Amino acid sequence: MLSKLSSGSPIVRFVGVLAVLLLMAGTMGVGVAEGKKKPKTPPPPPADLPGQLSYLAWQLRGMHLDESEPITGKIEKLVLDHLQEWLASASQPATSVEVRRELERVFVKLRYPTYAKPACFDEPWKGGTLIGTGYTLGWTDFDRSNVLALFESRERKTRLAAVTHFVPRTDLHYVFLSSPGSDDFRFFIYGFRLGKSQLRLSAILYAFDGQSLTPQWETHDVYDGKMDVNQDKVIIRYLKEEEYIRETVHGRKPPRHEAIYRITSQGLELEADQKIPF
Repeated sequence: MLSKLSSGSPIVRFVGVLAVLLLMAGTMGVGVAEGKKKPKTPPPPPADLPGQLSYLAWQLRGMHLDESEPITGKIEKLVLDHLQEWLASASQPATSVEVRRELERVFVKLRYPTYAKPACFDEPWKGGTLIGTGYTLGWTDFDRSNVLALFESRERKTRLAAVTHFVPRTDLHYVFLSSPGSDDFRFFIYGFRLGKSQLRLSAILYAFDGQSLTPQWETHDVYDGKMDVNQDKVIIRYLKEEEYIRETVHGRKPPRHEAIYRITSQGLELEADQKIPF
């Protein structure tokens, strides 16, 4: 009897509709079951400091510098808290080489494209030692933040004296000044920012009086800037961007410029700003 049923018979049509409904119900059941699955919980940050720093720095990938402070701030706190404890436990003042190695150790687990470059110093001052513990934290060639913590070591005790954040998107370098007419510890922080054609120089002259770190003079984004510091002079040679573009388009050498500053107890005083041969 079944062999005589045609595809258009009511029984065949009913069986076909029933099969489709059962298939739909099964598919919906799978979807509901999948919908009830709990999302995977991300793994907790590692317990060790290098692992924690790597965990945080990895979150900076693809993040704009202006939005990065919550993460870079956490990294800074972890690093400075560790350095305070590490320096306080030392039997004698740490050298800049030892501080640099310690910073390299705590940042050792950072993964490309994230990186950290220490920039450290130790300088005698008023019978004690000032220890500069700085680093540049980056996740692209342009997205870079930096921090310098100044520690004072005296009579086998070390304290955090000051913290400053240099110009964003630059690296860190230092030049130290003798301080005629001043008891302050004075030094330049300077660094370079990548540009489309030339590096851009930024520099700040700081004075530390034992209580606070105060900027006395600064310049930012000097096009192709180069700085020389002598005993009583600071010379900055640079190009003017619009002038450079105009002259090179016409196949001519643009002039360079030279700004000469006299070092005073209050900062820098401009003596001359003149053109010089390229």
